[in-house]
Amino acid sequence: MLKSTIMNENRNIAVHCKGLTKTYGTGSTMVHALNGINLEVRTGEMMMLVGPSGSGKTTLISIIAGVLDRDGGECVVFGHDFMQMKSYEKTRYRGKHIGFVFQMFNLLPTLTAAENVAVPLLINGVKRKEAFDRAREILGRVGLGDLTCSLPDQLSGGQQQRVAIARAMLHNPKLIVCDEPTSALDHETGHKVMELLREMVVGVDRAFIVVTHDERIFEFADRIAKMDDGHITSVESMR
Repeated sequence: MLKSTIMNENRNIAVHCKGLTKTYGTGSTMVHALNGINLEVRTGEMMMLVGPSGSGKTTLISIIAGVLDRDGGECVVFGHDFMQMKSYEKTRYRGKHIGFVFQMFNLLPTLTAAENVAVPLLINGVKRKEAFDRAREILGRVGLGDLTCSLPDQLSGGQQQRVAIARAMLHNPKLIVCDEPTSALDHETGHKVMELLREMVVGVDRAFIVVTHDERIFEFADRIAKMDDGHITSVESMR
């Protein structure tokens, strides 16, 4: 049982950020990565964060996902404030409720595609056979059903990206956070993956945050938040 404070936020709000700040370095080398971010992400929506490199997008999703501590302000994710959790509580919550798609994939090189995808379930205590059955099923859904036994170095960059996406989705997390999920994919594959992700998020108690420069996938967003110099400059509704 998590000991973190449970916030009485609107049940339709998955992520609530208010006055969020983050700096790196000190003195003359200090960089203000986030300068008072205000943002809400609703359940059942796909929010995209766009903006130039260095605008704070990756820092923001790292704080929201609980892998980086903020300096100031508020950040509540499905009623939980990571700053009020102990380290093991953060790890447990992320393992059960948050899915990550990293820009560099972060696949384990000695594990097959199916083994890489099954890792979150195995960590959460799911029996090995069930974990691998589900891993093979979702790999099939992202077009890799015939490559489940392949090692990462036997896969193209696009195929590795799809393995990473399958791994993030497998344990049905409440929040999925992606850093450039289609950067290594061709147009057709990127659209198929985004269609699958939208199918997972829309109409359920789940939220999806995507950092992207890929204008080809903007059509899949419910809202797009534009960032620049550590600020949210605008939020545009797409639907």
